[in-house]
Amino acid sequence: MASFTLGGKARDAGYRLAGFDTIGSTNSEALAAAAAGDPGGIWFTALQQTAGRGRRGREWHSPHGNLAASLLIVPDGSPDTIATLGFVAGVALNAGLSAILPGGMVRIGIDGADGADGRSRIALKWPNDVLADGAKLAGILLETTKAADGRQAVIVGIGVNVVAAPQGVPYPATSLRTLGVERSAEDVFEALSDAWVDAFSLWNDGQGVGAVLARWRGAAAGIGAPVAISQDGVTRRGIFETIDSSGRLIIRDDDGARHPITAGDVHFGATASARS
Repeated sequence: MASFTLGGKARDAGYRLAGFDTIGSTNSEALAAAAAGDPGGIWFTALQQTAGRGRRGREWHSPHGNLAASLLIVPDGSPDTIATLGFVAGVALNAGLSAILPGGMVRIGIDGADGADGRSRIALKWPNDVLADGAKLAGILLETTKAADGRQAVIVGIGVNVVAAPQGVPYPATSLRTLGVERSAEDVFEALSDAWVDAFSLWNDGQGVGAVLARWRGAAAGIGAPVAISQDGVTRRGIFETIDSSGRLIIRDDDGARHPITAGDVHFGATASARS
């Protein structure tokens, strides 16, 4: 059975928790709570999801023992500002994993100089994934809905492959166990809940977006390297230059022109360099 607990910072900040062993979807549970009038500040967690989902309606496979966590909040800010909460979640995940994983596994410096071997390092992938050794370890999904009082509620959904990676997915995936790290989903969540408090405080109702994005860039995978962005059957290739002040990926093509990307599937390495 699940034994989730909030970290000390999260408890002190007034967050609440509803933990489950198995659930259909923690995001769906959070959406239902918003519709029922919950004021926000509550985490829904589970060791297994049977109907999880990711970006663009894709299934999110969650074997038992992995972490599914969704936070319901009702923040202030414009829709564009609220969209940057995905970067807040990425910063929180990076910090939470850093708190519980062996030294050298989590990327801290923008050039990755902190890593021992240049490979066994966790890094953030635009727009909403966490990679380990280039494979997906965790994902983030933001959903919005109207709260009972008419304000915009946000669900920050986070899934972490703790004991197993999903099979049959069209991308490399890994888990903490595969990386040789034996920590429980409850351990990961406790660290994440505290790291969220710090990252959300930095965001500061959108006034600290710049500081959040700077921290995200410092943990990012692929900046300065070839990248390919696929969207609606069209692929654009170039150099991943940076993330701009709105959180858009900036790609520089062979002619030196810079293109802002707001959405798409990102590919690094040989896939990014291949030409059709």
